[in-house]
Amino acid sequence: MSQPSAKILIVDDEPHMAYVLRYKLETAGHRVIITNNGADAYEIACTQRPDAVVSDFRMPGGSGFELATRLHANPETAHIPLIMLTARAHKLKPSEIVDTNIQHLMEKPFSPTELLEKLNELLLEMTTRDAGDRAA
Repeated sequence: MSQPSAKILIVDDEPHMAYVLRYKLETAGHRVIITNNGADAYEIACTQRPDAVVSDFRMPGGSGFELATRLHANPETAHIPLIMLTARAHKLKPSEIVDTNIQHLMEKPFSPTELLEKLNELLLEMTTRDAGDRAA
């Protein structure tokens, strides 16, 4: 089954990482928005409503964890899933991510192909869940 195109927000302050992710996701047919800090990412998520967010953990303007917490707390963005990219030193405990939109944690270095697979799984789950909600 082919994955429908989705709007993905990438939040990373490392330009080369954002470039690699953009290339991988656009090649797979997704539309990509990029920003380099958590504060701008929250505003973009509120106005442009991406289908998913891929965020680095540590960056200026608020961490990825703070972004995930803010998205979860806002009823308008609470449904947007987030994949968090972390360095080995930035471990999050399951109890810390309960009140966030974080669906997957991926340690750097990671495979862009694996990230795309995880993202597509999330999008497929959302599409299936939404179709089930409409049928009910």
